[in-house]
Amino acid sequence: MNAKAKNADRAKKPMSNKKFLWIWVPVLAVVTVVTVVANVALTVAGGWVASQFGSGTYTFTNSGESADWDTEYYTADYESIDDVDAAAQALVEEISGAGIVLAKNEGGSLPLAAGASVTMLGRAAADPVFGGSGSGSVDTNSAVTARAGLENAGFQVNDQVFAAIEAYAAENPRGFIEMDRPDISTYTIGEMPVDQYEAQSSSFAQYSDAAVVYIGRPGGEGGDLTTDMTDWDENAEEGQHQLELNQDEKDLVALAKASFETVVVVVNASTTLEMGALQDDPEVDAILLAGSPGATGLNALGRILSGDVNPSGRTADLWAADFTADPTYVNFGGFLYDGLEVSYPVSSIETATSNATVTDEAPFVNYAEGIYFGYRYYETAAAEGFLDYDDAVVYPFGYGLSYTDFTWEVVGTQAGAVDGTVSVDVEVTNAGAAAGKDVVELYYTAPYTPGGIEKSEVVLGDFAKTGVIEPGASETVTLEIAVEDMASYDHLGERAYVLEAGDYLLSVRTDSHTVAAGTEPITYTVDSDVVYSGENHRSTDLAEVTNQFDDVSAQFSTEPAEGKILSMSRADFAGTFPTAPTADQLVASDAVAEGFEAWDHEAVAAEFEGETPTTGADTDLALIDLRGLPKDDPQWDELLDSLSVDDMTDMLLNGAYQTAAIGSIAKPQTVEPDGPAGFSSFINSSINGVAYPSEFLIAQTWDVELGAAMGEMLGNEAMFKDINGWYAPAMNLHRSPFAGRNFEYYSEDPFLSGAMATSVANGAATKGMYTTLKHFALNDQETNRVNNGIATWATEQTIREIYLKPFEMAVKNISMDVQYIADSEGTVEETTIGAGGVMSSFNRIGATWAGGSEALMTDVLRGEWGFEGFAISDFNLYPYMNPNQGISAGTDLTLTFQPSKSFADTTSAKAVSDIREATHNILFTVANSNAMNGLAPGATVSYTPPTWVYIQIIASIVLGLLVVAGAFLVTRRVLRHRGATAGDPQGAPEHEPAVPAGRADRE
Repeated sequence: MNAKAKNADRAKKPMSNKKFLWIWVPVLAVVTVVTVVANVALTVAGGWVASQFGSGTYTFTNSGESADWDTEYYTADYESIDDVDAAAQALVEEISGAGIVLAKNEGGSLPLAAGASVTMLGRAAADPVFGGSGSGSVDTNSAVTARAGLENAGFQVNDQVFAAIEAYAAENPRGFIEMDRPDISTYTIGEMPVDQYEAQSSSFAQYSDAAVVYIGRPGGEGGDLTTDMTDWDENAEEGQHQLELNQDEKDLVALAKASFETVVVVVNASTTLEMGALQDDPEVDAILLAGSPGATGLNALGRILSGDVNPSGRTADLWAADFTADPTYVNFGGFLYDGLEVSYPVSSIETATSNATVTDEAPFVNYAEGIYFGYRYYETAAAEGFLDYDDAVVYPFGYGLSYTDFTWEVVGTQAGAVDGTVSVDVEVTNAGAAAGKDVVELYYTAPYTPGGIEKSEVVLGDFAKTGVIEPGASETVTLEIAVEDMASYDHLGERAYVLEAGDYLLSVRTDSHTVAAGTEPITYTVDSDVVYSGENHRSTDLAEVTNQFDDVSAQFSTEPAEGKILSMSRADFAGTFPTAPTADQLVASDAVAEGFEAWDHEAVAAEFEGETPTTGADTDLALIDLRGLPKDDPQWDELLDSLSVDDMTDMLLNGAYQTAAIGSIAKPQTVEPDGPAGFSSFINSSINGVAYPSEFLIAQTWDVELGAAMGEMLGNEAMFKDINGWYAPAMNLHRSPFAGRNFEYYSEDPFLSGAMATSVANGAATKGMYTTLKHFALNDQETNRVNNGIATWATEQTIREIYLKPFEMAVKNISMDVQYIADSEGTVEETTIGAGGVMSSFNRIGATWAGGSEALMTDVLRGEWGFEGFAISDFNLYPYMNPNQGISAGTDLTLTFQPSKSFADTTSAKAVSDIREATHNILFTVANSNAMNGLAPGATVSYTPPTWVYIQIIASIVLGLLVVAGAFLVTRRVLRHRGATAGDPQGAPEHEPAVPAGRADRE
């Protein structure tokens, strides 16, 4: 018999019972297990799945009686999203034009002649740094390029040279910070070697009006810039860092000087660089500090070079000559406690009931410089004779040039009592030939006693930017400072803010170092010490301000002491100048080790004396009914009583870029994208919007009106994209120029940062969009940021006067007007609420996670400052960020997707009380936002699941039916086989073929 016949014969023979069972029973078992596991996984990870594939649709229906009521609480100013985008791109260009700093302009080299022929040099000419990497990155695929910016301004560009740079940049990537991946992050400058310009040098003569040399530096979330280039640059000298020119860049500048009469350097970076050599070089004619310009900012650069825009930017940081001589330098980066390893339980749904733990190291950083960093250090050290200012500083804080000249005259002063203000009226006159804007800065100098409360020589108190002033015209601006704002925090003595007796000098300055010509300091005398303690607290505080961070300050000493951090003091800069952590400081004390221990929810719950709140009660209230009501209105209690613990925890633990809907109270889902340079989203590309300049460049505008315009424009964008909240502004400080995330933050100065952030947030609030001020607080470096959280050590004076100050300004000054339906007739009334959101940070305040610090998140934020909104954690993937600890301390929402994190306790009176309060904070903000547009009191809701849920259900049913059918067939086969073996003619097949003995054995 041939093979074909054998196969045909086999096909006629039915499969043996044993073989049948061997195949189909495992198949049915696998299908059953897969179906069950898939359904469980989709239930557990529903939050993440919903973020990727949709969470369904809630349909809200107003009652018939409210059909004619005005429920459009916020409206857009534009007809379409295309109109918003066009206006936003124009605004980005305006912001960049107002923020680019003219740092040098020898002999009036700029502006260039109209239609000049120029040669662009440097990698960043073809590969600009538009922003930074990470959550604050924005889509710049369609951004105006550096070349287009020049050509749009009418310049002719050397194509031959540009093409060579473009080709080199495409083949040779510059360094890139991969988020939280120091093992694969790179730090190469990536500049084209100068010898590769030789082939194009013959084209220089045709495009010889100017060389425009671009110097670029990137930044990124999750890593800092390197202080050691030896592994990244074969020409690097020992000790060379990333923020000084490397040899290729020095050679490039030398080529430009040798080949062109006019050399213009453009610094395309959102952190400071060492620029002393270029500033002092007489053959470098002009320098522009351009930051990271966003979608259309390079158009503004071209218009500045052409003179169509008169630069009016001012530095937002002091640019030092030698970064290694800065007091922060030795205490920035990666430091670990010797032998201290800490373990945390893994707080996810899968492992919440297990004993799984994660053990890791304990990092720390010492802010040994205290209040003396940036201009506060250099101005004070110069005043004390500790350094030569001209040698140490390239550009002062607040410095910038113009194409015209301005003169200033103080035309009026008003000084109130110690509970009042001091104001100064300054008349600014354009004495030059070009129209332009100017910035007027007011600083104060407080009386200092050696050994007393630490005080900087000068501190920025207020500023104002003029409008465009025509030649010969004038504008008067008013600068004002509250007297109590000149007080200093005394954490060692009075444990309060103190306005010490003596003369306070207020000076109008062109920058932190230069008193304006023709003006004299204004003296304000305080007759006796004013201590703001007890009921005599500052007028903007709701409660007494006193020490909250003694455990942090305790690590410092004013004299050398074993295991203590020596506080830098103005009284002895030489003797107290910071050093790297010494061996004794690498040993964690018992108190520090205890601070790193996992939070004990059981112990905290046992100490709680309150009662378990009501849950699941009946109510007819919906969230819209509470819009406009005070947060302590009794109806809030009724609404919160109606919620189940599951409803609340599902929202609190699924807070990544949203707050979840709660159908029982008709709460809609909200949408809350990143980031500080415009909307960006890892999970929804349709949200990504127009790329704004970096906050570094925005701060260089010194223009709160432009800040408000940016916020309002983003609010308009939000109206078309159904966005309700925004993870911004970011307002940590530029403690070190090496901080990888400086592009996301405004400035080294807390006042400038706070003023700009407040203006942006208030602009957004006009469209009902709440902001989450981040990252609260002392989150000023990226190294070790998620390695169990950096223990950040600073004195309470430093914490309060420097790092909390911008957040304090914003919380106290952000406001949102809220229209709401006030009665059953549909009457519209208006109230005002404050800041809507704050994002806590990865780091620790001392040894306590910032998001779990009751002192920070409740006592200061809510108790002293009066914050009524909600707080959200930074992205919570890490075991040390305990959700129960967070809601206990005042961090309400967990920025993560379920099931990444879970509550270890949801049943104790303490836990339920915390869950309820966290829910209250979130609902209060959402109720008063644009999320309620179109809803009237009495609205009802219905829910339509997303498509993937229907697919899940149908697939589960089909698979279930297949399993049942398969099980039936298997059972039937088994029963028939048993019948056949028992001699039952009913159970035997009609034609049972003979099977050879050998085959039967094998089967």
